[in-house]
Amino acid sequence: MDPRNLLTPRRRTREVKLGQLVIGGDNPIRVQSMTATDTQDAESTIAQINALAEAGCEIVRLTVNTRKAAEMLPEIRERTSVPLVADIHFNHKLALMSAPYVDKIRINPGNIGAEENVRAVVERANEFDLPIRIGVNNGSLEQDIAMKYGAHMEDNILMPPESGYPPEALVESAMRNVELLEKFGFTRTIISVKSSNVPLMVAAYRMLSEACDYPLHLGVTEAGTKDNSNIKSSVGIGALLLAGIGDTLRVSIAARRTEEKIEEVRTGFKILQALGLRRFGVEVVACPTCGREDMGFDTTRIAMEIEEVNAGRSNPLKVSVMGCYVNGPGEAAESDLGVVSTGATAKIYRRGRVIETLVPFERVTARMTELIREFDEAAASEPAPAAEKS
Repeated sequence: MDPRNLLTPRRRTREVKLGQLVIGGDNPIRVQSMTATDTQDAESTIAQINALAEAGCEIVRLTVNTRKAAEMLPEIRERTSVPLVADIHFNHKLALMSAPYVDKIRINPGNIGAEENVRAVVERANEFDLPIRIGVNNGSLEQDIAMKYGAHMEDNILMPPESGYPPEALVESAMRNVELLEKFGFTRTIISVKSSNVPLMVAAYRMLSEACDYPLHLGVTEAGTKDNSNIKSSVGIGALLLAGIGDTLRVSIAARRTEEKIEEVRTGFKILQALGLRRFGVEVVACPTCGREDMGFDTTRIAMEIEEVNAGRSNPLKVSVMGCYVNGPGEAAESDLGVVSTGATAKIYRRGRVIETLVPFERVTARMTELIREFDEAAASEPAPAAEKS
């Protein structure tokens, strides 16, 4: 059974072109990340963008916070191929400089300034046929909306209400700016209403999904370091995807090193894969180990080795690693490749059929990797598939 048939039907949104991609409609839910480099340092920024793209990232956002950063965009654009998003705060003129070299502009309603600033960004986006993401953050709402929902000024600092903002505050900010863009005739809009508070974020997106049909970019902002972010993002983004809400997503991890940023991409795809919405790379299913596991067959070690050795592969493949014969054959039948311990040796299955027996435990990882490589080679020789639908 296709697991997608068990989900709430996906919310049908209008389609928005983003570079060579189309966001919304029944197009695939895309995985995004953001550079952590100083954009003024073109070399490190280009290196990180290309590493993210190689790991499967489909859209990369980069901060454009200074004129010097904007001046680096022509070189960055020339040496990268993944769609780029210019992240703009406070200074709308940086959006005007960025437009020729990116595929989308992200503005924050709480700090972009007066209405004429938004009009200027819209005119520039129209010139290059760019979409605009309205990026609402719980921590940077417009002052009047924040105060309407209980914030107050203290020592010239806007203090949120003790109980926090309700989801209505985020949605009101988003819809105010949607209406402003529509006032200027602009409808190539994508929206996000992010918060570090998972229940608030989920409630806000649910409310927003009922208020408009624009594509939604999902994320838990300021989610923390790897473990906390992976949990909060999986719960928040996963809850919305289960409800049929979401067109792009980003897992936000507090990290600067490229290998840590790549984790955002991997987790994003793992969330989609767990829900049956996308398939990407080698997915390893392994039994949780118990007293039934045949001694000498280290399920955990073998599963982790297969994951590690094949982490760079992007062709979708489901692999099961099972320590005994209770659930082993059944899981192997549902996997592209499966290995099941049979006492002193193991059996290897390909799509439910036994293809090798008496495999020594110490040979399992190497042999499974060889078979995974054969799948890759077979996939490379097949005609290109029709456009992926999610």
